[in-house]
Amino acid sequence: MIKIICVGKIKENYLKELIDDYEKRISKYHKLEIIELKDNDDITKETNELLKYISSKDYNIALCINGKNYDSISFSKHLDSLFNYNGTISFIIGGSNGLEEEIINLCDEKLSFSSFTFPHGLFRGILLEQIYRAFKINNNERYHK
Repeated sequence: MIKIICVGKIKENYLKELIDDYEKRISKYHKLEIIELKDNDDITKETNELLKYISSKDYNIALCINGKNYDSISFSKHLDSLFNYNGTISFIIGGSNGLEEEIINLCDEKLSFSSFTFPHGLFRGILLEQIYRAFKINNNERYHK
């Protein structure tokens, strides 16, 4: 299973449609669960909410600027290898204040897509697209480059 644990609700319809589209595409390959938590100005409260959904049994990946960068091919191979040893891979996306060190330290890996800051809804769509792309690559299926 893939879990996306994220702070913030998607309000924009075009982002909801993007996310729904990639959820459907990914579901052909793997079970996907998106857990949306309410954003909060108090990062301690956000952290406490996130902790309720992070399991030590999962392979947890914190999305943060100072994480490891992959290209799409490397990411697809990495994701494939993670599924050989882990039943659930959880991607954790913080709110506008980022993730507390407590959350990052619980994670098995830190992943960065860029040094840029993205709106959370858009980034969720980008993450889902890259997961979908990884499945297409790993199954030797055609997908645009």
